[in-house]
Formats: sequence, structure tokens, C-alpha cells
Amino acid sequence: MIIPAIDLIEGRCVRLYKGDFNQRTDYNEAPLDVAKRFAEEGATRMHVVDLDGAKHANSEQMELIIELAQESGLSVQTGGGLRDISQIKKLLDGGVERVVIGSLSVTNPQMVKFWLNEFGPEKVIIALDVNIDDNGTPIPATRGWVDAGTKSLWHVLDDYNGSGLHTVLITDIGRDGVLGGANVELYKEVRAQYPSLNLITSGGVGSLNDVKKLKALQPHGIIIGKALYENRFTVTEAVAC
Repeated sequence: MIIPAIDLIEGRCVRLYKGDFNQRTDYNEAPLDVAKRFAEEGATRMHVVDLDGAKHANSEQMELIIELAQESGLSVQTGGGLRDISQIKKLLDGGVERVVIGSLSVTNPQMVKFWLNEFGPEKVIIALDVNIDDNGTPIPATRGWVDAGTKSLWHVLDDYNGSGLHTVLITDIGRDGVLGGANVELYKEVRAQYPSLNLITSGGVGSLNDVKKLKALQPHGIIIGKALYENRFTVTEAVAC
């Protein structure tokens, strides 16, 4: 499934370069207009990130995200700064299909496991945004990619064994916003080690050839952001390739 992405800062669509808030590109099109265009091009689901919330550890654009869920015609999964159960309830009650938990899935897995049980694994995705260290080990970062982590991706995923977790979203930070190709080898390894997990890939897609390489892995979803904003191809072409 092709999942177009909208990243929000102060109510505007933006894209970051390698997760760096100081290297951002702003787009003039209104978020709802972007979402409706994605729907017209054949998308059925959209990934929305509250980057203000991710950076400040407090969901800050909830009303806009609920509007997107209610008005876009797309199923919405969203994350960024989600820290307590009331925020999750408000989003799900407002029409969001799935919430995406990032930093807390690393720093407080017990709470996230409780949410998986409370809301059901079909409603909660964990998002692990990784830097690749000098040894080639993927290390999840936290707090909007600002803080470096200490646990490996494999350590974090192993900790969720038996939790009921269904879906994991993995982003290679070093490739995000670069348009230079996805980390296919990383995703192959995840698929090999955790075949029962639904894998959503994110980061690096810059061409339809990149999309084809990811589709060959048969992931649960492929998130695409900057390539769509930069008109490298359309959602329609990505779905069809």
C-alpha cells in the first residue's frame, strides 16, 4: 500500500532533510488540499506527523489532524508528541484510524504495551526512526529525532515479543528527505527477523524504481513524502508501478 505523508509545522506542510529541523522546506499548498489531491490520485490512507509535537513532546496540532481525518476522504494514521491516553482517545474518537507512537515506544515500552492492550493492536503502530551507527547497527532516536538512542532496533523489537504488536514503521533518518533511495537491506533484515510483523517503510524514496524495490519486499505499506511534493511522480503512478 502506498501511503503519502504530510508533515506539519505550525499548520503548514513541510519536509525535513535527514530529520533536521534547521533544514526544512515549506510548501504553500494547504494540508487539506494536499490530502484531497492524494485521495483523487488513488491513495486510501495517509500518514500525518505533527513535527511540532514530536519536537516538543506534546501533541500540538490535534484539531487540524482531526479535520484531515474527517474531511480528506482518507484513512489517517498520525503521530508526533503523543504522550498520554487522553490524546489517543481524542484522535481515535475524532476519526483517526491509527495512532503512531514514536519516542515512547523506545523510552517507555510498558506504557505502549498497555495502549496496545487498551485500544487493540490494529489501532496502535510503533514508529522506530533509526540512525545507522559505525558498526552498521540501526539505533532508534527519540524526541523528534533530536536525541540519540542507546538501544538497537533489534533490542527494541525483541522487547515487544508477546505484546500483541502488529505493525511497525521504520525510518532510516539518514535517508529521509534525501530522495536517494530507501534502505532496502535494512527492511529485508527486518522482514527476515520479524516475519509476523506488518512492516511500513519510510525514508529515501525518490523514484518509481525505489518504489518497485520496496514493493518487492511485500511490506504492509510504503510511506512517500518529499518525492510527491517535488513532483518526481504521482500517487497514481506509485500505486500502478
